[in-house]
Amino acid sequence: MASEELAQKLQRRLQLEESGAAVEGEAEAAKGAAAAGEVEEQERSCLTASAGAELSAKLCRRQDINEGAAQPRRAAVFNPYTEFKEFSRRQIKDMERMFRLYDSGRDGYIDLMELKLMMEKLGAPQTHLGLKNMIKEVDEDFDGKLSFREFLLIFHKAAAGELEEDSGLLTLAKLSEIDVSIEGVKGAKNFFEAKAQALSSASKFEAEIKAEQDERKREEEERKHRRAAFRELKSAFTQ
Repeated sequence: MASEELAQKLQRRLQLEESGAAVEGEAEAAKGAAAAGEVEEQERSCLTASAGAELSAKLCRRQDINEGAAQPRRAAVFNPYTEFKEFSRRQIKDMERMFRLYDSGRDGYIDLMELKLMMEKLGAPQTHLGLKNMIKEVDEDFDGKLSFREFLLIFHKAAAGELEEDSGLLTLAKLSEIDVSIEGVKGAKNFFEAKAQALSSASKFEAEIKAEQDERKREEEERKHRRAAFRELKSAFTQ
């Protein structure tokens, strides 16, 4: 009888312990779910704040553009031959060589110090303020330096007569020894004249490409002749 009573008490104790463990497990699960909910809510808040900041920055940028305080960003890559049709391929290549010559940082821009060196080399040194004003005249993206497109704008404005006589940019264009005469279809009196000039311009463009190809072939032939002559001279000494 005593043993049966003891067995019942032990059984009752085990049931109570099992039910208590289940309650604790449910409580822990509830706590874990609550913690996960808080983390998810924090992440959602962070994403919302980030998206809000990005949207705000875009709206401010758009407002600056509308008010004229900023310029729309242009694509990093552009085709100078189609955008600056008034210049020949030879002229643009000359301008590109000059740009690369003074882009000592090889970053695709001419900054204030590089422009200073350029003007000194051209024999027309400028003051610090003068250099800043030169960049400002064509600095469309307000980054304080000249991209290749902005560099081409110097010659575009010079050819179009849009630069003042005392402008440092006009001095640069004159001293660069690059002919910037207008060669495009501007000023045509009617459609047929414009069409004829456009065809002429296209033919000239093709002729320039062919001339460049012929020049490369001629240089390659000269190299072959020099190599052949060197081999003959070498064989004469080795005999």
